[in-house]
Amino acid sequence: MTKPVGGRPPCHPALVSFGTTIFAEMSALAQATGAINLGQGFPDTDGPPEVLAAAVAAIEGGRNQYPPGPGTPELLEAIAEHQRRFYGVELDPRSEILVTVGATEAIAATIMALCAPGDEVVTFEPYYDSYAATIALAGATRRTSVLRFPDFAVDEGSLRAAFSDRTRVVLVNTPHNPTGKVFSRAELELVAALAREHDAWVVTDEVYEHLTFGPAHIPMSTLPRMAERTLTISSGGKTFSTTGWKVGWVSGPADAIAAIRGVKQFLTYVGSGPFQPAIAHGLGLPDDRYAALASSLRAKRDLLVDGLRSAGLEVSVPDGTYFVVADVASLGVSDALAFCRDLPHRAGVVAIPVSVFHDDVEAGARLIRFAFCKRDDVLREAVTRLGRLR
Repeated sequence: MTKPVGGRPPCHPALVSFGTTIFAEMSALAQATGAINLGQGFPDTDGPPEVLAAAVAAIEGGRNQYPPGPGTPELLEAIAEHQRRFYGVELDPRSEILVTVGATEAIAATIMALCAPGDEVVTFEPYYDSYAATIALAGATRRTSVLRFPDFAVDEGSLRAAFSDRTRVVLVNTPHNPTGKVFSRAELELVAALAREHDAWVVTDEVYEHLTFGPAHIPMSTLPRMAERTLTISSGGKTFSTTGWKVGWVSGPADAIAAIRGVKQFLTYVGSGPFQPAIAHGLGLPDDRYAALASSLRAKRDLLVDGLRSAGLEVSVPDGTYFVVADVASLGVSDALAFCRDLPHRAGVVAIPVSVFHDDVEAGARLIRFAFCKRDDVLREAVTRLGRLR
């Protein structure tokens, strides 16, 4: 083994414990075994034709160099109009919106702009894995409240205990990955009240905002006295099935957006040039196109849920996103991570163990997450294969 230069491994100390993401591991396993990949959350069909055509037109029109730092004017305007149209939120596109390279960069730049060593970030677990890594890179401390299967309801006592006089940020994901939970107004009001009590920022990851199947998505910034302390993150990747384009954004108070822009300029500077006007076009699609997307995903959800139940699994039916969580205890499984590593060989299907999104590993020890943003024929074949587990 080569001796590390400088006497220590070439890795940021905060990231030593993270290793390779579970998504990379499971996708590699899917490729190696030929298994159906219901692990990583990417659609296997393209988005709306007119959105794709707008990207082609932008490329052919020469929009292939650096876009403006805050984002292209038409996308900034489209985001502002989107927030006004769907939620009645008024934003200044010149100072209260920043376009980022996907929501992941928006999360990273926002946490790094707001947090310093000694600060604490409250979030719910299970959580999207980049949250933990970003908090660690900022030198902040992660404090969590567990959402428990099968309803994943907020535990008020647990949430209150996560707050302290060091709480700087509350990071909320609704609709929630990996559980598919859509936070209720009462739950959001509890978060808002605690944020005001502890004078904390609320950062909301709302990338699945249009992928809901019942309860309506409620942006935190629309709650009383929350617009001035909320930073809202979203993207076009999930809504328009263009995850590879990496077009995200963050919106909120101008002084906070300026601080986030100060961090973002040293991360990617800019990105996704010709895709920004294409996403702007998508944001202007009529309401029935948004409704059709949610309706299509609801049918896929039901197909997979029925199949998982037929395979003998207990399932939490999601109200949003394109993920469903199942409990494999009925199969005699107590270690979902080992089960998921073996599942491609046993059934030819890849899933994600929920325990990797937990600090309290036991809370997710028997839970696995499946993605249903796939073609119906792929889902049917996956269901057939999973049925053999019985």
